[in-house]
Parts: sequence; structure tokens; C-alpha cells
Amino acid sequence: MNYQETVQWLFAQLPMFQRTGKAAYKADLSNTISLLNLLDNPQKHFTAIHIAGTNGKGSVSHMIAAVLQEAGYKTALYTSPHLKDFRERIKINGQMIPEEKVVEFVEKHKSDFEQIQPSFFEMTVAMAYDYFKQEKVDFAVLETGMGGRLDSTNICNPAVSVVTNIGLDHQQFLGNTIELIAAEKAGIFKKDIPVIIGKKQLETKPVFEKTAQEKETRITYAGDHVEVKKIHTSKPMNLLVDIWLNDLLFIEELNSPLRGNYQLENIATAVQTILQLQSDGAIEISAEQIKEGIERTVEYTGLKGRWQILNTNPLTIADTGHNVDGMKSVIAQIRELNFRQLHFVLGMVSDKNHDAILQLLPKTAKYYYCKPDIPRGLDAEELKAKADELGLSGMTYSSVTHALASAVNNAHPEDLVFVGGSTFVVAEVV
Repeated sequence: MNYQETVQWLFAQLPMFQRTGKAAYKADLSNTISLLNLLDNPQKHFTAIHIAGTNGKGSVSHMIAAVLQEAGYKTALYTSPHLKDFRERIKINGQMIPEEKVVEFVEKHKSDFEQIQPSFFEMTVAMAYDYFKQEKVDFAVLETGMGGRLDSTNICNPAVSVVTNIGLDHQQFLGNTIELIAAEKAGIFKKDIPVIIGKKQLETKPVFEKTAQEKETRITYAGDHVEVKKIHTSKPMNLLVDIWLNDLLFIEELNSPLRGNYQLENIATAVQTILQLQSDGAIEISAEQIKEGIERTVEYTGLKGRWQILNTNPLTIADTGHNVDGMKSVIAQIRELNFRQLHFVLGMVSDKNHDAILQLLPKTAKYYYCKPDIPRGLDAEELKAKADELGLSGMTYSSVTHALASAVNNAHPEDLVFVGGSTFVVAEVV
């Protein structure tokens, strides 16, 4: 098989949550353990930084990887979902796994896969771990797919475990309360391995403290030590910050390429994680390398879709925020901008809490409803019907690109065009 045939086989033969949702979810690590045993347990050959959370884990993962890369470490990065190319999930020093490595891995183990019958995600994690072992990486930054306790990435040897924040998402798998979801995320805690918590939350603190006690590990809350202060400038589309460590100025005027205000919390989490690795003697790093690494996150890792400016005339922004907390952050930042009219290109997947998200959206905007091009995508007419009931006004379009083209065409130069509602909507335009 060539690369395209191999990827088509992956998508067709094995359940894939990105495309099909619930049918692909396995609340069990037995397949992952079987796969890693088959591969002679590659996870034992690299040191991981393991990151879970409802929002922000992708940004934090990419920032940490960029900082380690800036400091000269051979750094692997495993993330999900991908936006354009399957290989985005598996990178070393910002370079995607070569196509021939994907083909080679599948061809070598295809008969074993057919016996084990792993999910798409389970097999992709195994592929990543095998590749990272082959390439003798210094560190592997691993973003969980969903939850933590039963996530395939949880079979790893971390130097530090990180939880960014907890919100309501994937409730059908993780539970209907913040506390239940926190317990699933805390499943990545391991004995004697330090834990960084990105956001101290009233509901989650007792859950995390109890799990840490059971696992005989210690928790550090990033916000107790690191404060990231936004510097207000004449350029509102820039995110310029000072970073304070234990009330002392640590990094001055860091210009983040990730411009969302929600990145203030993510930067603090990434910095605290790096400092934990340093204090444990796992790395040697300077404040300047931390600053340079974060400033070059997009350049080093290729991260896309986080408050990303697609155009300036009219100003067109895309963001992957897709749950209640993510959308609250997006709407808050939209309200900070000066524009005449908001044109909102909106699509969602079928298994989200649509009403809770739609209720957050401004009624004065013009909406361009569309369906992301995956089986899980919510039909645009169905989305419009739900939005109509909540007082939003707009039209449906046959595709994301058609919706965006119409929004841009209708927009005055002083208007704002925003694209969001789902990672998979953003994937089609970035």
C-alpha cells in the first residue's frame, strides 16, 4: 500500500472517534497494553510529559514542546485530533512522521491489528510510541485524547503529569459533573510523579488532592507561583505579556503567537511545568529559552486554529473553542474588539450540548450555518433550527468554505468574520 491507501485503510477499518464518535470509544486499556507488548513496550524508552484537561491541553502541549526544542532537546509531540493531515498527530522537533514510516508500521503489523482489533486512536498511539523509540527522543509531550484514566496515552513513563482545567465536555463518556470528569483526568496521576494543575477550581481541588494522596504524589497549582499579566498595547491583536514568578518579574514582554486571552492561563501552566522539570533535574533551561520557545511555538510546532487570523480585510479569525468554557472565552474576546458587524461562520458536531453553546452567542451577529465534513457533523439545517429557537438569525450553506466565502463577501471592511463552533470547522479553513 502507498501512503494514501494506508491512511484510507486506517480510517475505514478501525473506529475513529474524530469521525464517528461514541462507537469508537473503548473504556478499557487492554488493547493498548496488547499493542505495546507486541512492540516490546516502546514507552519504556523515552521520558514523557503527559497532559490532560478539558481546554488548553493542545496549546500547553505545543508550548512545552517548543520550549524543550528551543533548549536543544530532541522533542516528540503526540496530539489529537489532526486538522489536515493524519501525520500532524506524530511529530519530532516539529516535523511530521514521514509517510513511509506510517506505511511501514501498518504493513509490518497489519495481521496483528486484525487479531487485536484496536481502535484508530489505540493504534495511532502505538505508532507514535514506536516511532519515538526508534528515533531516540529525549522527551515526548503526550496530549490525552479524552479523559485520562482510560486514555491510550496513559500507558507511559512521565516525568510530570499536567491537568490544564476541567469543564463539561464528552459527558457521555466521562460523567455529567465537574467532579466526575476531574476524577477521570486525575487518572493520569502516578506514584511519586509530580503533578501540575493549571487552574485551581473549587469543585476539582478535593478530587485532585484525594487522588494525589492515594497515588503518593504532590500537586503544584501553576497559579500559586506563576502569574501572566497582559500588557495593553495599541495593537489589540497581539498578546504581549509579562511573566511573574513568586511575585518577581521573571520574563518581560513575551510576545505570544497564540493570541487568545485564554492563553494567559495556558502560558502559566506551560511555564510551571518547565520549571518543575528543571527543579527535578530533568532539564537545564534559562528564562530566555523559555521566552524564545513560547514565542516560536507556531514556528516550531505548526500549531493552528487558536485565535488564528486568516485575513485582515475584513478581519477574519478562526478558533477551535468548541465547548461551553471554550466558547465563553471566545465570545468574551470578540466583545473586546472594535467592529461594525459580526459575521459568524458556525458548525458543530452532533454529540455536543448545542443549546448550551448557542445560548452564549450574540443575537446581533449574522450566522452562516454549515456542517463540518465528517460523519459526526451536525446537519446545517438542524443547527439552524436549534439556533432559530434561541433567537439567532442566519442562513445555511452547503459547506464550510461556501459559508466562509459568503461571510467574507457580505462583510464590510470594518466588520469581523469569525469561524468556529468545532475543531473540524476550523480545520477546513486554516
